[in-house]
Amino acid sequence: MDRRKLLPAALNARAATPVGLAALMALAVVLRTTELGIGFWIDEGLSVGIADRPLTDIPGTLRLDGSPPLFYVLLHVWMRVFGDSEPAVRAFSLACTVIAVPVAFWAGRAVFGRLAGWTAAVLATTNPFLTQYGQEGRMYALVVLVGFVACAAFARAYVIEPPGRERRRWAIGFAAALAALLYTHNWTLFFAAACAGTWLVLWRLAPLRERGAFARDGLVGFGGAALLYVPWLPIMIDQTLHTGAPWSDTPSLGDLLAFPARVLGAAGHVALLLAAGAGIGALVLHRRGSVRTRAALVMAALAVATVFFAWLASQLSPAWAARYLAAGLAPLLMLAAGGLANAGRLGLAGVALVAILGIGTTPPSQKSNVRDVAEAIAPALRPGDLVVSTQPEQIPVLNRYLPAGLRYATLTGPVEDTGVTDWRDGVERLEASSPRRHLAPLLDRLPPGRRLVLVQPVIYGLGRWDEPWTELVRMRSEAWAQYLSNDARFAPVEAEPVDPPPPAHPLQATVYVKRG
Repeated sequence: MDRRKLLPAALNARAATPVGLAALMALAVVLRTTELGIGFWIDEGLSVGIADRPLTDIPGTLRLDGSPPLFYVLLHVWMRVFGDSEPAVRAFSLACTVIAVPVAFWAGRAVFGRLAGWTAAVLATTNPFLTQYGQEGRMYALVVLVGFVACAAFARAYVIEPPGRERRRWAIGFAAALAALLYTHNWTLFFAAACAGTWLVLWRLAPLRERGAFARDGLVGFGGAALLYVPWLPIMIDQTLHTGAPWSDTPSLGDLLAFPARVLGAAGHVALLLAAGAGIGALVLHRRGSVRTRAALVMAALAVATVFFAWLASQLSPAWAARYLAAGLAPLLMLAAGGLANAGRLGLAGVALVAILGIGTTPPSQKSNVRDVAEAIAPALRPGDLVVSTQPEQIPVLNRYLPAGLRYATLTGPVEDTGVTDWRDGVERLEASSPRRHLAPLLDRLPPGRRLVLVQPVIYGLGRWDEPWTELVRMRSEAWAQYLSNDARFAPVEAEPVDPPPPAHPLQATVYVKRG
């Protein structure tokens, strides 16, 4: 070959990677900007309410909420630059999912090779879970993004690299990534436990002469993450003792087994698992002792153990939600990428099919009707009017969309900080609430001529309304509405919506006027 042609060919090959990644990132933007402008739902109202305060106030505020601070700190900075509109807030999650494309490429290539890197990038681009949560102002997209880094660093530090300086550098990177995860969502504690258990197995399997160095590098990774996390421990322990997730139910075995469908998409998870499984099977059968085979088994262990530990913990203290499965998505996508890259033509067909199915899966077009209800009743309200929400966690999003100057209360009385829900000992406080004790004083103090808005959740069947928190909300909502309707001083003047739509978290509002 003419040497003069070698340089242009090399440059073209070098340019193919950024061009290809840029194309995938552009596709991710197209897929994940269809629902940026829809109204916030409960959790997004909390995100804005917590992030929209001085940075130094965020950690203390989170004692009431039960979450770690990293997402809210980053969102605070983001909102100072881009604003707090629905598209602006969600654009932070969008940016995380778009950045996840080249990060997935880097992670897949670092662990399984270049083809796996491209496979991981395609999966990250078209994954329905990322498409949905790339358009939600919550921390789940950030969890997956950092999860790719943590998975790659763990595999390089404890599976691929031999003892030495290079492995130590990867262990340091793993410590930083794991700490960032722990500061982002509490379910990543289960990912940390999965990493620790997997590391222990790898240590036991290491040659005796290498166990000392392996242990020291393990101390760098896990000890470093622990040291970084120590400052948050007092608040995390307080949250564990007093907040929790009283709205959650105990997950069934079916919920555990549904993990792949939840995060890979109901339409594409079977094809993805079959094709990736063929590649993993080929690795195990034909390259049993290879580094890539061990890396695939490690990714499988991280994905399965993370979700299993979460499921097991939720049997004791329910804290299960499909969106929390973000903690196990990165290792699962890494496993799929490694398997597909080794499945030959079947792998290529699997990638193409899963990508097409992922592109065709769209996120919900409405998460809540709060914005519509607020816009409908806003003209009837004036500063000083009272809004009573029988579902306490709706207060931040109601405050977001209703006019300024209103006063707020919930089942336990007046609410001073409308940007956060106080989950501390929530069930006990709701159990102690009653219309006579908490609603009657509000009604008595409201001047004649003022408006009172009673906001209640719309309940379609019992379903998720039979857990400790939700059952109390349901029962107290009925009691509050009955008590108010029995008070002859108050007359209803407006109700919205007349026919409630069935979004994920619908509510209805009735406006009363206090007669003289």
